[in-house]
Amino acid sequence: MSSGPPASRSDATSTPLRIVFMGTPPLAAHILNRLLDSQGALLRVVAVVTQPDQPRDRGLRMEPSAVAAAAASRGLMILKPEKIRTPEFLAALKALAPDLLVVAAYGRILPDPVLAVARLMPINVHASLLPRHRGASPVEGAILAGDRETGVTIMRITSRMDAGPILLARAIPIASDETQGSLKTKLAELGAAALLDAIAQIARGEIVETAQDEALATYTRPIEKRDSMIDWKADASHIERMVRAYDPWPIARTTMRGELLMIHRAALAQDGAGAAEPGTIVDLGRAPIVQCGRGRLVLVEVQAAGRKRMPAADFMRGRRIAIGERLGI
Repeated sequence: MSSGPPASRSDATSTPLRIVFMGTPPLAAHILNRLLDSQGALLRVVAVVTQPDQPRDRGLRMEPSAVAAAAASRGLMILKPEKIRTPEFLAALKALAPDLLVVAAYGRILPDPVLAVARLMPINVHASLLPRHRGASPVEGAILAGDRETGVTIMRITSRMDAGPILLARAIPIASDETQGSLKTKLAELGAAALLDAIAQIARGEIVETAQDEALATYTRPIEKRDSMIDWKADASHIERMVRAYDPWPIARTTMRGELLMIHRAALAQDGAGAAEPGTIVDLGRAPIVQCGRGRLVLVEVQAAGRKRMPAADFMRGRRIAIGERLGI
């Protein structure tokens, strides 16, 4: 990997860096709040750009994104463009005269004219150790891959997705029981701290850009609900990682007696041997055990459609499920 010269700022000590923040989900909202708490001589957040309000929950009531809600509570200017490739949005962005565009899980690829608005540079807080797990689902990707560590990367945004030079990276271990939700909480705080370090280095003209090693790049795509359907022919270890990677959304799921069953918690069985067909319930002792393509999975907590989460053993007793019944048919 090659390193470039530090980015410079001619007026590093005169005024705070003007920042336009672009983000959408709770992870980004946490980072925004940490930026706002750190405003002063170093930086000032002048506006927020986020996705338009979306229908949420069963009532489909239009609600703002987590970033929009955080920005509104602080009295910030909020832009919610339906389209970002318009002269109107570009003009509004230019009028803010940002030194930095700071992007964290905004949810859209930014065109070159938008990136060029930043006087110093556009930077991104990416929730993986680049170049591993580029793309839309790095947290889920790290858990699904069985990675032992992940982290955050602060990078300068270029026209290629998540391929820009690295400004700063921080790593943390992935716990054996880590879920998407718990890991995103940790990475939100790690990303906020790393971002503030990087901004301080940019302000001092000390930031060093390091090119990514393209030979090590891996990619993730947006997670869809259909990805969460369990294939019991897979290894038990993979299905257990699915359960954790898709918690709290979209939740790993299967079918039982033709009805949807969501799996909230699961564990690997100590005895993984067996000749039963994948998806077969082979034990109903302290908790139901399901045969997989390789190994067996203990179901710990499940939820039927329209019902509450509950211990899997209680669910099986309530439905009078017998050993030998199969899931996923």
